[in-house]
Amino acid sequence: MPQYAALIYNADVDWSRPEYADVTKEYGEFGQAAAAVLRGGAALYQTGTATTVRVQGGKGGDVVATDGPYAETKEALTGFYLLECADLDEAVKWAAQIPGAWDGAVEVRPVIDFGSNAG
Repeated sequence: MPQYAALIYNADVDWSRPEYADVTKEYGEFGQAAAAVLRGGAALYQTGTATTVRVQGGKGGDVVATDGPYAETKEALTGFYLLECADLDEAVKWAAQIPGAWDGAVEVRPVIDFGSNAG
């Protein structure tokens, strides 16, 4: 069955803080409701904790790591779920139930299955 990444874009805040307990409770409720299709996921720390990596000159080139996110935006990638659904319509149905979709956005993308070619 195909898998879809549900990428959550929302306010760039520290979701582990007590003032967001109600929202994190809603995410827990979503996780329980979607347990049959969830294959993974995680919340991400704020973009200020990010490290952006580039390799100058391509493969084997100089590795340049810089503190911070790739781009400054109003909404940031704050978490993701990996959904296993029959099709895109089902994945969209579940994505609409993710709390981040209610005041931000959830981008749904099919996951490439490289199968035995991976690694």
